Amino acid sequence: MKCIIANDVLLKGLQAISNVVSTSSSLPILENFLFQIKNEELFITASDMETSVKVQVPVIKVENDGEIAIPTKILLETLKTLPNIPVSISVEDKDNPHLIEIVAGEGRFKLAGYDPDDYPKRPVMEDSKSITANSQAIANGISKTIFASLSDMLRPAMTGIFCDFSDEHLNVVATDAHRLVRYRRTDIKSKEPFSFILPKKTSNVLKNLLSTLDTDVKIEFNNTNASFTFENFNLVCRLIDQKYPNYEAVIPSENPNILTVNRIELINALKRVTIYANQSTYQVKFNITGQLLTLSSEDIDFSNEAVEKINCSYDGTDMDIGFNAKFIIEMIQNLDTESVKFEMSEPKRAGLILPVETDDEKNDAEDILMLVMPINISNN
Repeated sequence: MKCIIANDVLLKGLQAISNVVSTSSSLPILENFLFQIKNEELFITASDMETSVKVQVPVIKVENDGEIAIPTKILLETLKTLPNIPVSISVEDKDNPHLIEIVAGEGRFKLAGYDPDDYPKRPVMEDSKSITANSQAIANGISKTIFASLSDMLRPAMTGIFCDFSDEHLNVVATDAHRLVRYRRTDIKSKEPFSFILPKKTSNVLKNLLSTLDTDVKIEFNNTNASFTFENFNLVCRLIDQKYPNYEAVIPSENPNILTVNRIELINALKRVTIYANQSTYQVKFNITGQLLTLSSEDIDFSNEAVEKINCSYDGTDMDIGFNAKFIIEMIQNLDTESVKFEMSEPKRAGLILPVETDDEKNDAEDILMLVMPINISNN
């Protein structure tokens, strides 16, 4: 096989899919890109067995079809140091069918490749269903929720992102049992309801690929795999085969106490107060009285304490409620509005965090709801 490619085009394609490559895999072949030239088109694949991403890279010239597995690290490090010039990649040594030669300008480099037949085969999407959605909607759904997913593999269902399609909307959900985020799109609907759980790594890879695009994404899925096809990319992943918790059942409906506060002011105040909080619980007490929110924290072991007051709008009964400040900061940092609203019932029950949208900020097709469990302040 032999092809000539512009270095910047090749490097861009490789960097887009390189996050899939695992350097700690028990299969050395996965530390390679799979190059395939067929019908004068170049396709490059990266895989970690769970997720496989294939990108079609435009070429200047193709002389021979073929395929080869090329070591990821050495190839990327070589291309990063080259100017934007044509790069020739060939495998033509009959005595060594896996010897790769790279020619760029006055540079000539040889390295050992690997048998492409050892590279894992991509799943075939049999008996699949499909739907089309906008790339930005999918990217937003992942970025607004993924931080709330669990890292503990003892509960694998909650380590992923739950995608729940219905004839009314798409819900993208993540939870770690202490907090929950539900991102809803009413402009993505399915005649037939279906759902699946995307692994966290796959979700991050997909988000990174889609974040700069504004295009249609074809989503296909069956009982074991999901496929996302857009522009010159195709991502296929193995789904998490678990039952997701009934997230709708834990969202409280009666929340008469409503606190509205400037989002940035609250973030900055919490960051300061959290410095003085217990560094294992990050507990901060919210004392809400009238139109004043008082944040307080203490760490008895080090005699640290902090108090800060913020003006707010509050409609409800005066309340003391404790939260993990790290959770609150991370949640409201993922909102874009000037103000946020806390809807609460009582100090020992979950509260909701919602964006307060102005006319300029409002997107009628988008809805986001966050739930956070309180901390019992008597344990401070």
